[in-house]
Amino acid sequence: MGTDEGRREWARHWQHAELPGLDLLRAHYVRHTFPRHAHDGYVIAAVTGGIEEIGLPGTTLRAGPGSVVLINPEVPHTARAGVPEGWAYATLYPSRELITEVAAEIGTLRGTPGFTADMVADPHTSRVITEVHRAAEAGNALAADTLLRSAVARMLTRHAGPLPVRETRRAGASDAERARIALEDRMAEPPSLEQLATELGTSPFALLRAFRERYGMPPHTWLTDARVRRARRLLDAGTAPAEAAVVVGFTDQPHLNRHFTRIVGVPPGAYRRERAARTYKTGPPPHA
Repeated sequence: MGTDEGRREWARHWQHAELPGLDLLRAHYVRHTFPRHAHDGYVIAAVTGGIEEIGLPGTTLRAGPGSVVLINPEVPHTARAGVPEGWAYATLYPSRELITEVAAEIGTLRGTPGFTADMVADPHTSRVITEVHRAAEAGNALAADTLLRSAVARMLTRHAGPLPVRETRRAGASDAERARIALEDRMAEPPSLEQLATELGTSPFALLRAFRERYGMPPHTWLTDARVRRARRLLDAGTAPAEAAVVVGFTDQPHLNRHFTRIVGVPPGAYRRERAARTYKTGPPPHA
């Protein structure tokens, strides 16, 4: 692979119509960095080239080929290239419902499962994850669904337990939760930190500390992530990016484009086009 080819970035974030409850991302990133964010569902990622550096609460992982990265819902994390040539990966984003369904089928876990490892060396599962993508891209939903459930079941059987509940020991835990609710309700016109603290009867610093401990990021970072998540739901429903930007509180579409691309990994226009298609023509994505 030549230097230019090796440093070219490409990404495809999509859904297959016959694989409900699953998002797929296959990409090669070099300069792109994911800011701190979290997901509604799970992340199961197979690095296929280079090194991905993942920042998790209390640790930083370096994932290379043959490794599988496992992230539970609502766990804040970052990602960036760990080597100059970047990293390539195939990622599955299964919903909570899909994970719970597979867990019930294999019968080894009760309630909502959660991964107990952040990264495992498992070349077999890494290959299966890439095969899920290939089968879906080829339009073979039967094979993709079979391989998907096999990979998820293997990870749940070997590396899962009850989903951990994040507990906040500080007295400000309820203030943090009330602040989150207020920011969700007033996303388009959020209050300042001082205004929010005054409304909740606390101080800005105490609220900031409690919020960071509860959600793993300060309120303004959480709000940007929450806006992008809501924008995704709007785009899923067919809303135009310019309209979605205004609804969630971004100043304009370029403002949405910048944050959406950083957090999701593809621009909102490309994301919406994939959602509108819901099917894939046989063959790999561009630059794959």
